[in-house]
Amino acid sequence: MNSSRLTNLNTSNPSTSESKPWWSFGMVWMVIAGPAIVVVAAFATLYLAITIPDPVLPTETLYPRNALEKKAKLEAAMAPAMQARNHASTGVVPEPKNKY
Repeated sequence: MNSSRLTNLNTSNPSTSESKPWWSFGMVWMVIAGPAIVVVAAFATLYLAITIPDPVLPTETLYPRNALEKKAKLEAAMAPAMQARNHASTGVVPEPKNKY
């Protein structure tokens, strides 16, 4: 009786029994599914970004009052550059304009 008991213990030992293949465990698929879903979502986002570009809205249509102010400031800022360019190409020094 003692020997049969030892035999039963040996057959229930996991080291002597065959192990299951890796794909038969559900936890393996849980670990693989997370990164796989992220990769699929990344490609879906890339497809949407390439096929449907966002339109660029000009700021003048959003703020028409600011567009006039910016244009005036831009012309005032470009005045010294325009005078230098004209002076370099013609040799004539422009007369300074009075701001009053």
